[in-house]
Formats: sequence, structure tokens, C-alpha cells
Amino acid sequence: MPEDITFTSSGNQIVGQLHLPAETQSGQRVPGVVVVGPASSVKGQAPTVYAERLAALGYGALAFDHSTYGESEGWPRSDEDPFAKIEDIKNAVTFLAGHDELDADQLAAVGICAGGGYAPAAAVADRRIKTVATVSAITNLRGTIKATDDWRSIMLAAGKAREEYARSGRPVHVPFLADGELDVWRENGKKFYLTDRNKDANWRNETLLWSYDKMIQFSAIDTADLLTPTPLLVIAGSKAETLEHSELLYERAQGLKELEVIDGGMHFDFYDRPHYVDPAVAKINEFFTRHLQPQAVSA
Repeated sequence: MPEDITFTSSGNQIVGQLHLPAETQSGQRVPGVVVVGPASSVKGQAPTVYAERLAALGYGALAFDHSTYGESEGWPRSDEDPFAKIEDIKNAVTFLAGHDELDADQLAAVGICAGGGYAPAAAVADRRIKTVATVSAITNLRGTIKATDDWRSIMLAAGKAREEYARSGRPVHVPFLADGELDVWRENGKKFYLTDRNKDANWRNETLLWSYDKMIQFSAIDTADLLTPTPLLVIAGSKAETLEHSELLYERAQGLKELEVIDGGMHFDFYDRPHYVDPAVAKINEFFTRHLQPQAVSA
């Protein structure tokens, strides 16, 4: 059974679950992995899918609700703030580093979707993260928002929403996945989030409106060249709608890096479908085994 845990990030209590290997040698400390989920996600979705598999392979893997999401504190809710999420990641690493059953010298990060942008960005500053893997990464939120025809209107609306909150105390949200959208990525997203593939009842189909004026300021590509010498593994499906995000991250990163394109997988296939998750986790394990250096540490 996973261990229910909490830690503090920017004054908020963060709620997570630490998945540990079923059996370890007496006194052994195992590598720790912080699993960073997609935009809007909560811990019982893709983060748990990956954390469970990593624990079965001998890692201590942490899935958690970011600030303002799920069971974690933070207000207004559903604030997709890349910079706050990066702080959450750093504080999750601090939790892992202080855990008696984990080796503080063998800490890694796995980022899925937008987490595949947040995780490498966090690792640029937090050198306790010794290696990073991304899966179906969305790395360039600035570019994604600017690609919409009305992005300036979105920024104006975000500003108005801030004014409304100042007047009334009521936050303004918009759907994360709106009805009537014909975009292939969003339509495929509905097949995950709005079906029984979504295993966490705490997920909400909403985003704080002024999150968009924060997201437009973020692109992991800005700092990708600074990640070195931290090894980077980039995993994506050959049919993923977001493949170019992974390719751009790989292109901009320097030093030790690998790009693994898994045949046939679309973006959301890597959230939960074993046919794609299993080879992704196997590759992550192979990469981490090579680049996390074991330490002879006893409790």
C-alpha cells in the first residue's frame, strides 16, 4: 500500500502518496523519483500509474497533488501556475531527500505532459535531481498559447478576472476541456479525462482564468541548454499530437540526452494504456539504472 504523506510548499500543505518497493534488503535505501503530472492533473491519474510501476522496479516514487489541486491546499483553486508547480517539485525533492528509506544521492524526476516541461525546468535549478525523464511532454506553453488566434484577448480576459476577484473574492474559471472543441488533442483528452480512464474523483474540469497570463510566460525550452550535465531522457509516441514539443526539448538540451520515440503512440496513450506506458517505464528504468549512481548508504 502507498504511504500517505504531506509536505509544505510555499505555505501550502501538499498531499501525496509515496509508493515504495514491496521488499528491500535490511537497511537499504532506494532511489527516489518525483512524478510530475500533466496540467490540471491530480495524483490518482497518470502520476499514480507511473509511480506504481516504478515502485515495482525498486524505486520510491512520489505522486502528489500540486498546490490548488486535489487534496492539497492553495487558493484560488485549479491555478495552472508553472512557477508555483516548479516550487512544488523542489519541495517534493526535499521530502524525498529526508525520507529514511530513500537515498538522497539518487533522486530523479519523471514529467508527463506539462510535467515534462516543469520537471526539466525544476532540475535546472535543483541539482539534487540527478536525472530527468519526460513522457508526452508539452514543453512550450508560451508557444502553445500564442498559436491561438485570440491569445491577446485571453490575456485581457485574465486581467479582468483578476479585477473581479479583487472586487468580489470570486475566482473566475474556464473549462480545461470545453464542449464543442474540434481540436484533435482536446478531443482525445476528453476520452481520458471524461471517461472511466480517469481514476481520481478529485479532478475538476476547470482552469483559473488568469493562469493563462502565467502560462504564457513559461517555456522549458528557454532553459533547456542549462540542464546539462543532468542526463535527460525524452519519450514520445510516433503519432503524438505533441511530438514536436519533445523533439524541440531534445534539440535544445545539451550534454547527455536520449530521444525515444515509441511506435504508434498518441499523446494520451501514455497516461494509462499499458501498451505504451509499459515500454516507457522500461526505458525510464534502463536510463535511470545507468545514470543514477548507487551509493553504499545504510539507515
